[in-house]
Order: sequence, then C-alpha cells, then structure tokens
Amino acid sequence: MQDSRKPQPVSDSAFHRSIGLFSGTAINMTQMCGIGPFITIPIMVAAMGGPQAIIGWIAGAILAMADGLVWAELGAAMPGSGGTYVYLREAFQYRTGKLMPFLFIWTMLLAIPLLMSTGIIGMVEYLEFFFPHLGWWPVHLIGLASTAIVTWLLYRRIESVRAITIALWVIMLVSVAGVAAAGFSHFNASFAFAYPSNTFGGHFFVGLGAGLVIGIYDYLGYNTTAYIGDELRDPGRTMPGSIIVSVIAMMFIYLLLNISVLGVAPWQEIAQSKSVASLVVEHSWGHVAAAVMTVLIIVTAFASVFTGLLGGSRVPFEAAQDKVFLSVFGHLHARHGFPHVALLTMGVVTAIGTFFDLTEVINMLLAATIIVQSFAQIAALIVLRKRQPNLQRPYKQWLYPVPCIIALVGWVYVYVSASTLSLVLSGLWILAGLVVFAVWARVNQSWPFAPVEIRETYLERQ
Repeated sequence: MQDSRKPQPVSDSAFHRSIGLFSGTAINMTQMCGIGPFITIPIMVAAMGGPQAIIGWIAGAILAMADGLVWAELGAAMPGSGGTYVYLREAFQYRTGKLMPFLFIWTMLLAIPLLMSTGIIGMVEYLEFFFPHLGWWPVHLIGLASTAIVTWLLYRRIESVRAITIALWVIMLVSVAGVAAAGFSHFNASFAFAYPSNTFGGHFFVGLGAGLVIGIYDYLGYNTTAYIGDELRDPGRTMPGSIIVSVIAMMFIYLLLNISVLGVAPWQEIAQSKSVASLVVEHSWGHVAAAVMTVLIIVTAFASVFTGLLGGSRVPFEAAQDKVFLSVFGHLHARHGFPHVALLTMGVVTAIGTFFDLTEVINMLLAATIIVQSFAQIAALIVLRKRQPNLQRPYKQWLYPVPCIIALVGWVYVYVSASTLSLVLSGLWILAGLVVFAVWARVNQSWPFAPVEIRETYLERQ
C-alpha cells in the first residue's frame, strides 16, 4: 500500500494506521454529541414553532450527509492530518498561493473558541438548575471563571486525552439514554405530536432556516476522522464509512431524544426551558434523579471544552510550523513544550464568546466557517478533479456532482438564515484576515508579492 500521508517535519512513524471503521465512527459520534442536543432542543422547538422540530434534525442530517461526501472524497485521497487546511492548500495553490489555508486557520481562531463558548454557556445554564436566581453578572462571572480554569488546566504538556475522551463518551451515552428513558417512561403522545394548525404555513420555511442552523450545529463533528487521516486504516473505506454511519446513527439518536423530550410536557414549556434534560428527568423521576443528570451534563460540557481547546490550539501551531500562518503561533512554551500562544488566544476568544446569547454564538461560528470552509471545500473538490485528475481517489463521491449541489444549496440556506449580527461580525473577521494576510505575505515574500509555489504533495508521493 502506497503511503500518501502528508509529510511532516517530525517522523511519520509517529502515526500508525490503526483506526478502522468502528473506532472511526465512534470518534465521529463522540465529537457530534456532547452537550449540544441538551441545550439546543428548546431553541429548535422555539424556532420551528412546535413538535415539527424533528424536521430540523432531518434537514440537518441531509446537509451533513451531502457535505460529508465532500469530506469523504477529499479525505480519502489526501489522508493526512489537518483536514480542510490540507485540502485548501492543495486546491488553491495554483492561483492564490497560501491565501485560502491562511484564511481558514485565521477563521478557526474565531470558530473553535466560539464552539467552546457554547459548551460554557450550556454548562452555566444547567448550573441554574441548582441556582435558579442567578443574575446577569454571576452568570457571566461563572462563565469567565470556567474558561479560565480550563485554560489553566491546559497550560501544561498534556500527553494524552484518551482517558478523558473515553469518560466523555461514556457520560454522553449515559446522559442521552437516561433522558430518553425518562421521557418515554412518562410519554404523552398528545404532547409529542401536537402540531399547530398552521404548521406548514408561510412561517414554516423561515423557521426551517433557523432550525437548520441549530440542526447542523448539532451534527458538527461528522468530519472528525478527516483530521486524523494519518491514523486511519484503509482510508478509502474508513473515511466515507465513518462519516455516513455516524450521521445516520446520530440522526436517529436526535430524533429519539427529541420525541422523548416532547412527550413529557407541552412544547411551549419545552421551548422556554434552559435545562431541558433536567426538566424531563424531574417530571418523570423526581428532583434527585434530575440533579444527578444535571451533574453528568455539566461534567460533559466541561470535558468537551477541555478536549476541544486542547485539540483546537494545535491547529494554528501546525500551520505556523508549515510556514502558512503567523510565525508567533508556531512557538512552544519554553518549559512545557505546548503551543501556549494559540491556547491563550483561543481562551480569550472563548471568554468573550460567553457574553453572547447561545443562539447568536452558534450563528456566528457557522457564518464564519461557511465561506472559508464549507463553500471552499466544495470548490476544492471540483478544482482538484480538474487540476489533479491522476490523483488516486480510493473513494469518489457517489452521484457527483449531486451531493456537492445539495451541500452548496444547504450551506447557502444556512448562511442567509443566520442573524444579521453574526453575518456582520464574521464578515469583519474575514476582512481583517485578508488585511493580516497581505501584511504577512509582504513580510514573507509570498503571493501576491512573489510567484506562487506549486507543490502537488500527494501526486508527488504517489
């Protein structure tokens, strides 16, 4: 078998292709379902205006599946570490040099911390189960303190997070199973299927747009195996298989969870809840059981922020090491040897994000990434088919270009459905990135101040 891994300055032998279809699917599912559904079910129900919120989960699954097939082809052909960064570097080097991978990393400095902010916000919302009368300042001070604690815990060399990841996965499964069991143990079909008379009226598609924003947020993580392509066994099978199976499995889990929750109380009550899992368990099994479930969810949220910031802080570091991003992010802590600049930067952005409304944060992180990741990857797949027709593609997208078109239409729908504030702020961030890139390119004598440097890494390694 030919080795098509991305060359790294450190030894390639550091990675072993040991992750198969089952473990790859488990990794994706663990990343997809953290605290997400426990904080977004009320938002989804409110956005859709009733139990028809399940349509939002289905629409999110369709978009995730179509986009996942884009990831699958790119990841199977270029199974290295880095995911989008690698694909954009390879596809857009012919005309715009390092611009697109630079903008992607720049955007991740915003998007990854915002994703972590949703975990902190959700954790604080569930803390209000125990402290229901917290004011504005106590809520945000707790958010700041939680972010500071996570950053402090990470401010050292972390050799492995395997134990934390396994614990997170187990707690997640227990939480989902517990909430679903509580809901179905006192299930009332008249609540779960009480569709309003104007369910599919003129407001439906406006609600669907807002619901799709929430839905696709809950599916984020279906592409995790693309970022660890160095470690996949038989990438041509494992990459697409892990994406497809994880999206389908999580769709059924979300539908099951949503229906069980809606069967406990009127949808209007569900839509207003800040800790819906606690509400469901308390309705069914009492306050003590709800308290236990709330603690599990708080632990899940904290652990997901810990692992997310740990992995996220390595993204700009790797790009800086490859001389595709600001060199300051390539520095390691003098004593402990971890990327402290990236960690502190993302910690600050995470803290700032906790001051925004949960829905607004979700809108912002999606609006920021759609242009430089979702749209750009669809273009990258098309460009690479034209520019590198001889590249080995163990998996080629089924029914091409239909999934690309569905993904593009879906992402456009999500983008135009995002809030005005999120579009403005994310747009300003990308514009700032263009300015920073121009200065960086001038200093480093890169395009557009020098000819493009073309290196077809994976074709060369073939």
